[in-house]
Amino acid sequence: MPDPRLSALLDELEDDMSPEAAATFAAIAADYLRETRTGEGPVSTPLSAADIVARFDEPMPRTGHPLGEVAERVRKEIVADSNRLYHPMYVGHQVSAPLPAAVWSEVVTSALNNSVAVWEMSPTLTVLETQVVRWFADLAGLGPVAGGTITSGGTEATFTALLAARSAAIPDVWTNGVGAEPPVIVCGEHTHYAVARAAGAMGLGLRSVIQVPSLDKRMDVSALARALEELEGSGRRVMAVVATAGSTATGSFDDLPTIADLCDARDIWLHVDGAHGASALLSPTRQGLVRGLDRARSLAWDPHKMLLLPLAAGMVLVRDERVLGTAFAQQAPYLFHATSGERSWDMGPRTFQCSRRADVLKLWVALQRYGADGLGLLFDRLCDTTLALYEAINARPDFEAMHAPDCNILCFRYLPTPELDSARQDELMKRLRERYNRSGAGWITTTVLEGRQVLRVTIMNPRTSNEHLQSLLDGLAAEGRVLAASHSHQDIPA
Repeated sequence: MPDPRLSALLDELEDDMSPEAAATFAAIAADYLRETRTGEGPVSTPLSAADIVARFDEPMPRTGHPLGEVAERVRKEIVADSNRLYHPMYVGHQVSAPLPAAVWSEVVTSALNNSVAVWEMSPTLTVLETQVVRWFADLAGLGPVAGGTITSGGTEATFTALLAARSAAIPDVWTNGVGAEPPVIVCGEHTHYAVARAAGAMGLGLRSVIQVPSLDKRMDVSALARALEELEGSGRRVMAVVATAGSTATGSFDDLPTIADLCDARDIWLHVDGAHGASALLSPTRQGLVRGLDRARSLAWDPHKMLLLPLAAGMVLVRDERVLGTAFAQQAPYLFHATSGERSWDMGPRTFQCSRRADVLKLWVALQRYGADGLGLLFDRLCDTTLALYEAINARPDFEAMHAPDCNILCFRYLPTPELDSARQDELMKRLRERYNRSGAGWITTTVLEGRQVLRVTIMNPRTSNEHLQSLLDGLAAEGRVLAASHSHQDIPA
């Protein structure tokens, strides 16, 4: 006798496949986009982590609830107290207010649930990924045999590229390991932590990461030349040099042509972390920021940053697609069935992941809907808005910009009263950010730049306007005056 609970559950599955059921959740997303349009309401939640823990402190459900009840909990208990990245006063981390057409495409990706690791498991989307990757490799000027894959983000992209560089430096590494004297990676002091993480994960060790100091927030190319000469003189092998196009801290771009010259002269693998800034290639006015990118052997690029896609959508590109096969040397005949002499459509042998979501679809949809030129205009919009903030800061006596912005990231400081020493000023920056974010009026980040605590904004929302930035400065100044009125750590209110 069939279990009546199973029969009821199968009926519920069918009911949940209806357009009406889909509309239940689509309405939540659409309402969120509509409600954030005006810039009213809080940017984030005033609740503490403990408050949210208490909200969800309940036993695992053993039986299901009506879909409408579940959706209402999503609306009231999750969306209501999430960071509202589409609010124009969110100017925090490098996470986008995602393009709406790309958002709606996500449900198709999830419904199909094809894994693009293997062509036979995803015949159309695997080929689509190959085509989209080809477009971006051509845009970067990497040449006719270039290729790559979609990744979970820049960290995986950089890891994959450096695995390929490791195999080039140590051809038998998959069999014998890195040995007692592993090669080194040379990078700038503001390089993303993905490089150090990759070195640790690959068994090179953090001592094999050589950091070059910065000059004007960029890798000092003279210092790089000296470092390479010293390494060559000491007999230490250089596995790769990592340059940055759009650093996380300040959005600065390294001098790629000069760095490429130094690498070419020594036949050193040049990897460019362009996770944030490679999208300048689509800009009608800022392509010069990435001049020399075509000389890289590998490139990390995150469309989920400046191309405004929903998480996650990264990309690794290489000048010669075949090197990705050396980055991952496993054989899996139960999955990969390439015929000798033919190009394999399987992505699995070229990528770290096995189960791979078809994140290429949202990128393809975004390109089809808005066009590469449209995405380039949005890139410029974000950069131009950041430049306007820089100019507004320079026009005020109560703020100080720490650098001119190359793209959409800017670090600055609120100028406290002269009575505060450096330590108290730094504490003020941290407290100011915390107090302002808790107010709900906006949301910014902070970092340490040249040993000093600074405020940091990243403009990732096309809705953010110059008027919103004026409100940002006015709000920070109002909170800062309250904090700066105290002359000791103990007196600074939280």
